[in-house]
Formats: sequence, C-alpha cells, structure tokens
Amino acid sequence: MARSALRYLGQGAIYLVFVVCLGYFSDRPAYTHFPPDMALLKLSFSHGGQPKAPCRQLSREELAKLAPNMRRATQCERERLPVLIELEVDGKLLYRATLAPTGLARDGRSRAYQRFTVPAGRHELVARLRDSARAEGFDYEHREEVDLASQQSLAIDFHSETGGFVFR
Repeated sequence: MARSALRYLGQGAIYLVFVVCLGYFSDRPAYTHFPPDMALLKLSFSHGGQPKAPCRQLSREELAKLAPNMRRATQCERERLPVLIELEVDGKLLYRATLAPTGLARDGRSRAYQRFTVPAGRHELVARLRDSARAEGFDYEHREEVDLASQQSLAIDFHSETGGFVFR
C-alpha cells in the first residue's frame, strides 16, 4: 500500500511540474509579433506581361498546308515578356525586380509577394511596372501619399483592368 501511494505521489509531482511548465511557457517569454512603432507594406500581384512576339497573319498557302481543324488566320507565340516592378518609399528605392513569366512555355503570369516594414507616419509611395518590350520607362505608375498608423498593414496590389496599382 505504501509503495502504490508513493507511486501516485510521484506521478502527481510529475503532472504538477508539467502543468507549471505549460502555464509558464504559454505566457512567457513575451513575443512581439510586430514592432509597435512600425507599419507594414505588402506588395502582392500576379500579372502577365505582353506577348514576346506579335501575332502574324498566315498566307493562303500556309493555311492550305494545315489540317482543317488547325486553320487559323493568325499565329501567335505563347511566350510572354518578363515584368519589371519597382517600389519607392520617400524617394528611396525599396524594391526592384524583374520577374520571369511562369509555366513551361513561359506563358503564365509573373508573381510577386514581398513584405516591408517602414516607420509609422506619412510616406510618399511610388509603384511602377513595365510589362512591355520598351527599353526605358514604365507602362504603369502610381504615386500616393499615405499616413500609416502604428502596426498598420497596407496592401499594394495590381489590376491592369482597373488601371494599375491599388493601395488599400
């Protein structure tokens, strides 16, 4: 009887140590997910660049050589151009990348997701994107002055059908 009581007492002590450790580590050490005096910028987009080569018209002879179910008046390459993106904060370049198209035939969308921490306060943001074959300049540019609160998250997205960049 004394031996089983000692065993239950030992088992209870082990449970007590486990519960105390569990309680301590559920609250400590204190973890700060995000610094209190900073804000978060999230650049996220998925966009397909323009086709690498223009479509061409097939001649009557070329069309005649094709099977009836393959006869199309125009022939277009699938491959797309890479997309160049820049993000500038208060006149300083924060991010610049040339993003290749996805897919085996390089005909998919170029994708980006980046997170940046910036001090809370007023900032001038400039987002630029080039999806064409032009050598210089950008096809889309959006400039906006934002006032970021402490621990605020601002998403920067791109929608070509609505005119370009969206800050929200």
